[in-house]
Amino acid sequence: MMTKPDSTSSTTELGDPAKTGRVFEMCFTSTPRGARLARRLAALRLDEWGIPYDSHPHDDLVLIVAELTANAVRHGHVAGRDFRLRVHAFADGGTVRVEVTDTRAERLPRRPTAHDDPGAEATGRGLILVASLAARWDWRPRPDGPGKTVWVEYALAK
Repeated sequence: MMTKPDSTSSTTELGDPAKTGRVFEMCFTSTPRGARLARRLAALRLDEWGIPYDSHPHDDLVLIVAELTANAVRHGHVAGRDFRLRVHAFADGGTVRVEVTDTRAERLPRRPTAHDDPGAEATGRGLILVASLAARWDWRPRPDGPGKTVWVEYALAK
């Protein structure tokens, strides 16, 4: 279902957390079960980092993780390939960045426009929701192989 939890890619503290922040990174199977596990582990990690359950920032970030991982499973799935989740809480305490990387290069996210009707179609509403919660978001080609990374920066209220 995921990479070995005790491997170096599971939870990473980048040097001094006071300077660089905290990072959680893990690969998951590209299945609904993998997306659900990614969401639950991200929720747990956020709580451990001081963004408590039942707070608006926690709920928003878990929703962002849920949407991006569901999209990776639904639109970025390639048989036999995992997706990667990376959550980085910056040391300044003001920003959390969520990145989800999949291995499908030909299906790129469409940037929602002001003319999109959230109720018009069954798909596409997730990125409208993510865009409304994010301070910034975009995507980039995956540097180490085929695919893409969708990233979101969420501003924590100070």
